[in-house]
Amino acid sequence: MAEALLEIRNLCKSFGALRATDGVDLEVQEGETLAVIGPNGAGKTTLIGQLAGNLRPDAGRIRFAGEDVTGLSAPRRARKGFARSFQITSIFPEFTALENVALAIQAHQGHSFRFWRPAMKDPALLEPARRVLADVGLQDKVNAVAANMSHGEHRQLEVAMALATAPRLLLLDEPMAGLSAAESRTMHALIEQLDPSIAVLLIEHDMDVAFSFAERVTVLHQGRVLTAGHRDEVSANRMVQEIYLGTVSE
Repeated sequence: MAEALLEIRNLCKSFGALRATDGVDLEVQEGETLAVIGPNGAGKTTLIGQLAGNLRPDAGRIRFAGEDVTGLSAPRRARKGFARSFQITSIFPEFTALENVALAIQAHQGHSFRFWRPAMKDPALLEPARRVLADVGLQDKVNAVAANMSHGEHRQLEVAMALATAPRLLLLDEPMAGLSAAESRTMHALIEQLDPSIAVLLIEHDMDVAFSFAERVTVLHQGRVLTAGHRDEVSANRMVQEIYLGTVSE
């Protein structure tokens, strides 16, 4: 098997006496979708924070495309090909949808925000921003002020901002969180139609959502990898049923 795009070894992070991630190992291959699931408090958010560069691990190594990126900041990782969507949206509410995506492109290119307003006349930012908004189904919301958009549209916009940076690895942190049934269907379709060359690490607490996207699944429990493997093996695992689902099938 070729070298993994993302390789994590013995990743550890503590907050006082709490061991949020405790020796986590996992790999994501080029173009693969890997789901990481677990109940609340399992360490999922801490894990994705360490991968994105927002949290510095206490121990362990993160390799991306053959390079050790453990010590890199979030912006430097983004320029390497990481992109992240958050469990709570992180858009700029006072800007339009187009401006939000153009800002993501500009930030990824390393330009100063001091040149933000003049840059809004730059076709090199605006045209790709329009294309990405169309890709996520927001072509009719180009000029909508983000503050006036629905929660589901905020989630679509956030994915658009991530995709605008042309990532090799997309970190999705519970993309269905807080969505209505209709909004969840829209988001599900959006994720399904992502460019297959983009690897996805999907953080989810909902097992059904995770299994609908990923063949390989890693289960976290109390900061550790409880089990990992094909979704059929994971769903049949007795410990997963006991600890994650709270039930055991006879």
